[in-house]
Amino acid sequence: MYKTYYPKKAEIERDWFIVDANGENLGRLATRIAAALLGKHKPTFTPGVEMGDNVIVVNAGGITVTGTRTNSKLDTKKYYRHSGYPGGLKTRTLRQLLETYPDRVIRSAVWGMLPHNKMGRSVLKRLKVYATAEHPHEAQNPEPLK
Repeated sequence: MYKTYYPKKAEIERDWFIVDANGENLGRLATRIAAALLGKHKPTFTPGVEMGDNVIVVNAGGITVTGTRTNSKLDTKKYYRHSGYPGGLKTRTLRQLLETYPDRVIRSAVWGMLPHNKMGRSVLKRLKVYATAEHPHEAQNPEPLK
């Protein structure tokens, strides 16, 4: 009789990875980060179990996006948020959001690649995004994400 391996909470080891987003394509970077957060790179990966690692993203303002000069995603991609009141829809372009809050762009792209449930929300808490190269997680000795 075969038994399915199901990892226990004490058996899960969480590492710290660091990613330099300067010059990286937004979508390709987000897929690498989402896979590391979910733990898909580990040989003991089990769907439905939080096995992922912590990921630090630095230089979030230096990401690139695809598109031609006339039809750039910087001007055509829009981010929406609503205040909850009538007429409270706020719209910002990718270019505007990168100037003010570059961390929200990466967090939104990664959230779109995670499961939209309780596990996905708890996995997203292990993502740390910083607009500059400085971060307060040097004590964890993060390794570069391959």
